Amino acid sequence: MDFTTDQLLQYNGTDPSKSIYVAIKGRVFDVMTSKSFYGPGGSYVIFAGKDASRALAKMSKNDEDISSSLYGLIEKEIGVLDDWEKKFEAKYPVVGRVVS
Repeated sequence: MDFTTDQLLQYNGTDPSKSIYVAIKGRVFDVMTSKSFYGPGGSYVIFAGKDASRALAKMSKNDEDISSSLYGLIEKEIGVLDDWEKKFEAKYPVVGRVVS
């Protein structure tokens, strides 16, 4: 399934009738099984309903880092992002992709 960024935002955990999605490198993962982390009040709620690639690469929870942009990341940060992606692939189902 294809999601625009606005559509993805609808899966941020605020609507209890919808799952919670987080995107990495444009791939959308259903993280509902970790609702305590990504849902309201969770330590990673800032990533819910968004492509968190840049923030995960930088190990950041700053609003300005919540972005799909990988521009300017150093090799070490790309490696960190690749590790996050592998963890997500092992734990959560892919439900779609973000399109512009």
